[in-house]
Amino acid sequence: MSTGNARAGGTDPRIVALGGGHGLYATLTAMRYLSSDITAVVTVADDGGSSGRLRAELGLIPPGDLRMALAALMCAPKALEDFQTAGDPETRRRHELWAEVLQHRFGGRGALAGHPIGNLMLAGLTEVLGDTVAALDELRSMFGIKGHVLPMSTVPLDIEADVSGLEADPRISREIRGQVAVATTPGKVRRVRLIPEDPPACESAVEAIDSADLVMLGPGSWFSSVIPHVLVPDQLKALQRTSARKILVVNLAPEPGETPGFSVERHLHVLHAHADTFRVDHVLVDEASVPAGREREHLERAAGLFGAELVVGDVAVPGRQVHDPAKVAAVVNELCEGEPNRYSDRADA
Repeated sequence: MSTGNARAGGTDPRIVALGGGHGLYATLTAMRYLSSDITAVVTVADDGGSSGRLRAELGLIPPGDLRMALAALMCAPKALEDFQTAGDPETRRRHELWAEVLQHRFGGRGALAGHPIGNLMLAGLTEVLGDTVAALDELRSMFGIKGHVLPMSTVPLDIEADVSGLEADPRISREIRGQVAVATTPGKVRRVRLIPEDPPACESAVEAIDSADLVMLGPGSWFSSVIPHVLVPDQLKALQRTSARKILVVNLAPEPGETPGFSVERHLHVLHAHADTFRVDHVLVDEASVPAGREREHLERAAGLFGAELVVGDVAVPGRQVHDPAKVAAVVNELCEGEPNRYSDRADA
């Protein structure tokens, strides 16, 4: 997939990015360097903050991560020629303004305090239209956004985790339910489940994965934004059968609350434990997070569990634990222009 040639020829590669929260926002920003034909598939288990309040009061799919994905698609990266708006400065200005409006949170101490405007718009449209996907499409059309934002499932989900370290006996695990509770409870997360256990996938998301040229998974909160994508049965089947190139982007550092003390290798092992039939072409890690030597050799074997090639590159913002969108885009573009890895040589590694 040569992204530069694709834009010149008038057809962008079809990219699907799976995740949630700030990790998905970063991936979408990176992929905007490569294409305007992007579909974001978003986790729907958030139960905290504005999303949790709207979910509890209205029974809706939590809107927060969906809103962030819309905002990410609305504005092209600063260093990129605005292929979405054909270089029209006024259109760019309006997109940037409305992206800021969608993200803006009300202040004060009243009932609206803490609610982002985009959450309320999406909740209101969902009530009027009776469907979250239709509401997302209406917002996309209203603002002229190229690309799509879709929920991972058509119903709000709960995350339940087995957490050890909460009892005197470290071998005993306790069940903790709810994304916020899982992220804030002391102890070590061993395994997560979705409730309901066999949630319905979003049909449009499955179709997007089936027809994609490239599928990106991660980075993000490993147990609440990344692993859930392989726990929706019909979506996992789509990930298994798609002919798209698949790239797993691993976090730059352990996340307090969910993965304290996790090595990069440990991230891969826990994902594999949740979906041992899941295969990807490449596992992308930052070179500073995995020193050369024995640790990197272990990581190569862990990548082999997915039939994947380990790709180590400079993909971080210097001095910060944040992915650099332009660097990620450059590495992904190079991988897509190279020889395909269909993971047959590594499946038994």
